[in-house]
Amino acid sequence: MFYFIGIKGTGMASLAIMLKELGHEVIGSDLSKHFFTEDLLRENGIEILEFDPANIMDNTTVIIGNAFLEDFPEVIAARNNPTCTCYRYHEYVGELMKNYKSVSIAGSHGKTTTTTMAKTVLEAFVNTGYLIGDGEGHLSKDSEYICVESDEFRNHFLAYYPDYAVITNIEIDHVDFFKDEDDYFNSYQRFVENVKGVVFYHGDDVWCKKLQFADKEHYSFGVGEDNDYHVRNLVEDNKGTGFDLIFKGEKIASYKLPFIGRHLLIDSLGIIALATHMGFESGKINEALNGYTGPKRRYVIEEYHDCTFIDDYAHHPTEVKVTLEATRLRYPDEKIIAIFKPHRASRVLHFAEEFRDALKLADRVYLLDFTSIDDKQDGTDINIKYLADMIPDSVILDEDENGARLLSSEGKGIYVFMSSKDIYNIAEWTKKYL
Repeated sequence: MFYFIGIKGTGMASLAIMLKELGHEVIGSDLSKHFFTEDLLRENGIEILEFDPANIMDNTTVIIGNAFLEDFPEVIAARNNPTCTCYRYHEYVGELMKNYKSVSIAGSHGKTTTTTMAKTVLEAFVNTGYLIGDGEGHLSKDSEYICVESDEFRNHFLAYYPDYAVITNIEIDHVDFFKDEDDYFNSYQRFVENVKGVVFYHGDDVWCKKLQFADKEHYSFGVGEDNDYHVRNLVEDNKGTGFDLIFKGEKIASYKLPFIGRHLLIDSLGIIALATHMGFESGKINEALNGYTGPKRRYVIEEYHDCTFIDDYAHHPTEVKVTLEATRLRYPDEKIIAIFKPHRASRVLHFAEEFRDALKLADRVYLLDFTSIDDKQDGTDINIKYLADMIPDSVILDEDENGARLLSSEGKGIYVFMSSKDIYNIAEWTKKYL
């Protein structure tokens, strides 16, 4: 039996579903409040308990979520039970990947989106399992490949030794752990050294360009003509993106994709380069990407009366910036209302000016305070007022129905909810008052 401590975590939920599909008995624990991943867990018949050290049973394989430190009561109970085998989430994923031809998707931004693109394309050609950071996971006994979202958080992706890797970008994050930009970059360099086969990397990215590959096979992708895979005759508008794909100076295909925003173009180029190298036919790659529906909580659009609600996972200032830029491109004449809930006080403290500049791309800015179990884990003790004071006319919103009533007073507009945490409840309350 597998027991998951923190089973509602996005990667944890994905892994739990995969193991359930393989025929294992799976159970787990978490906070009682609703999180979007629990719907998929319940659909798969996985029981969710409230935290209690007494939940830990003999002869269980225990998977420990990354938000739960060694002093957490359930973790203590599992570690102290000699009949239990314990793994941190990333440790077990690294072991699981050894059984398949593996594809790791890494990068500071866009991992979930790009992993979803990868599984969408690979599924069109081969039996593919996947582990994605939106709570979705799939793995069957017939799976030949596995696509894994590979997070640099606390160097966890160094437990992975993939056959293929796609790196979308490198921009410092997790500043509570990494000392500086060089320390952060060195983690990616070590990850590259772990790749058993081929590396694809974003060649327009300043830090990706610094990666060293020795004699490892590698290819760059991007818009710039100095990339191995690059675009020509690029057309971008509020309906999609079209381009010719060039490989080492020669046109090899034309693509017309439904993606809006340069970040989605880059993400898709990484997967097109991977699939092309694997010998897959370009017309079918294009068709698969046109069937891409996107991961959960990544720029999900819902029309509601005369308003538009957008739900996005953006939690780094670069992600906030590209989300709001894409929204402005899609809705050039509409009022854009940004609602942002940060994750980790250390990230806000380090990137406060960048968050300020990104959020000011919206017409109105609303901010929610920290509420997650790991927001102040490293001792950084600021609240949302620290950021609000830097953004004139921003409003701190209570995360309840009173806050929703205030937000609804904006009336008609494009409401962009951004957070890696549970921001969707206030969106639902806001609809009620609209």
